[in-house]
This record gives sequence, C-alpha cells and structure tokens, in this order.
Amino acid sequence: MSVRLGIERLIDGSDRGLIAGRRIGLVCNPASIDGAFRHSADRLAAPGDWTLTALFGPQHGFHSDLQENMIESPHARDAKRRVPVHSLYSETREPTQEMLADVDVLVIDLQDVGTRIYTYIYTMANCLRAARRHGVGVVVCDRPNPIGGERIEGLTLDPAYASFVGQFPIPMRHGLTIGEAARLFNDQFGIGAAVDVVPMEGWRRSMYFDETGLPFVAPSPNIPTFETTVVYPGGVLFEGTWISEGRGTNKPFELIGAPWIDGERFADAMNARGVPGAFFRPAFFEPTFHKHVKVLCGGCQVHVTDRHAFPPMRAAVEMLAEFRREAPDQALWRDPPYEYEHEKMPIDILYGSDRLRRAIDAGEEPSAVTSEWPRDEEAFRKLRETFLLY
Repeated sequence: MSVRLGIERLIDGSDRGLIAGRRIGLVCNPASIDGAFRHSADRLAAPGDWTLTALFGPQHGFHSDLQENMIESPHARDAKRRVPVHSLYSETREPTQEMLADVDVLVIDLQDVGTRIYTYIYTMANCLRAARRHGVGVVVCDRPNPIGGERIEGLTLDPAYASFVGQFPIPMRHGLTIGEAARLFNDQFGIGAAVDVVPMEGWRRSMYFDETGLPFVAPSPNIPTFETTVVYPGGVLFEGTWISEGRGTNKPFELIGAPWIDGERFADAMNARGVPGAFFRPAFFEPTFHKHVKVLCGGCQVHVTDRHAFPPMRAAVEMLAEFRREAPDQALWRDPPYEYEHEKMPIDILYGSDRLRRAIDAGEEPSAVTSEWPRDEEAFRKLRETFLLY
C-alpha cells in the first residue's frame, strides 16, 4: 500500500475545506507530484471550488532547471496554467505583497531531503513569515523524509553561522518531515503564522523513500535518485571544499575526489577507518561541469551497504581528515561567497560552526569532532517531540 500524500488529502479528502472558495498560490517544483504522477499545479488548476492564481518556485526554479547554487531564478508566466510564476530565489527569497495580491492561501508542496542545509525548508519558513505579515493563510502538504524520521546526526547549528542554508538551530540530519519542520519553525522559533499542516496517511518514521510505494522525482538537479539522499547529509559538506562532490557526474555526492588524489590509496585508507554500513570503492572521474571540469579526479564512490548503520556525516568527516592527511599542503577550503553569504567560510556555514574546519586543519582525529554530536542530537530529539505528526 502506498503512502497517501498531504496534497492528495487536501484535494480529495476531508481537508478540502482549507482551500474551498480560496485563491491559491502554490509553492512547488517538478517533484510536487502525487502517487499517480499528477503534478500539484495541474490538479489545482483543474476545475474545482478554488482558483489557482499564482505559482512560486524555490531554489533551482519552478522547473528545477537551474543547475548551480547562487544562480537566481527568473520570474516568468506559466503558459499552460496561465498564471504568473514568482521566483523565491531571486532578488527576494520571500513572497512580496505584490506577489500575494491575488492569493488568499499559500499551499506549500515541496519534497525535502531531510538535511538542514537544503533550502526548501527555509523557502517554506520565509513563506510563513510573509503570510503572517500580509494576512495570508498557509497550508503545508506533508511529504516523506526520504531518509526516514528516526535518525538524527550532527551538531546543532550555531546561530552565529545562520544563513539561508541554515536559519534555525537544528542538526544536519534532523529526521523531520517538511510538515513537522513547519510546526517546529512556526511555534518553537516564533514565526507565528496561520498555518495548517495536512499530514500523510500510512507513513512511518522508519520508512525510507523506497518503502513508501511513491514515485521518486528528483527534487533538485543534483539529487537524481533516492540513493543520493542517503549520502547527501555528509556529501554536501564537500561543497565547502576544493574537493569535487561529484557534480558534473552521474553520481553526485556519491563520487568524491580531486585531481591530486590517488583513488586506490584513498579508498583503501577510507575502508581502514571502519565507517559502518559503507564500502569506499576506488574511483576516477572527470566532472563535465563545476569543480575540476574535464580534469581527472581520484577518490572514491561511497557505496552504502547498510543504510540503517551508515552515518553520512561521520563518513564525510573521516573523508575530510583523510584528504587533509594525504595532501597537507593542498588548499582544502573554498573561500566565500556561498549562497548569499559573503563573509564566513562556506564550510563553516554548511557545518554550522567553524569547529570542523579548525579540527581538520589541526590534524585532530575525526572522533574529536563526532564525539561532540550526541549531546546536541539528544537535546534536539527531545525538543522535536512536541511537533512530530507520526
């Protein structure tokens, strides 16, 4: 039996009253489909006792066609549904009063990936703020956390490093659905919007996406498969380095390497580190875009052999330590800017503090970093209890 999504309950179930008679602005992208591949924009544009008046796209755009971070999405008009498409990753990341002029309720239907730095949850938070300011209601249609809702991993973001890839003090792997995140952000962190969350039916916290019976559509250009989401909470840290995170290959965030690395030696060293649930296979690759374009990189492909045991963030910290050990004089950390942040180091923004960078540069063992996480993980586990739906 497939999980029934929040958008399906909103349109077909008892929650229709949340949008009946309303003018709807829909925040969505290509992954906003139901269990039969029907896009939410098409379903809400079809005749009903509501009117779709505007579309809003997150980072990468309404069509998810913009590849790189920091490329601002253009505003447009949707020819099929004959409504404006407003970019929330442009000169503004929050709906303006003008954008909301013909909107009574914002419906948010975005597929998150369960990682703190993924910007869709902050687009949602910005929508909540704008809705409160301009007197608009919000309905968040819940979707699965593709890597489950049980595991939590990483330190809590230091507010000094808050940015658009981390607005709130939560761990990197937070174990929340987007609907639960809406509840947490709105109540615990004081946004205070008028928001309704439409839960899923049949989803359990232990479920990974491939257990839901739902079709997987890439939520952004470099999350091409469900398997990518399993490694992403750690692999994304390499965005803050000169190491390729596999962008420009067919295995982003699974292929990790650099031109100055011997892949055979690196993979052997990584397997000797004893990261549970993973095998590090030697790999050589040439990215077709992004870092090291058409330059041979050596490194590894991270094969997850037991996703329930695999700690993606620990794996990334171990890899960073090994990259530093093998090439101590090679520049490792990218300089600013990153996203909309122009002062702090990108790795610090991604990790949520400067602790990781300082530890790696000082030659500390990875355990010195990872041993600091359990206290934050347990504190967040207790904090989130009030806001869980499943």
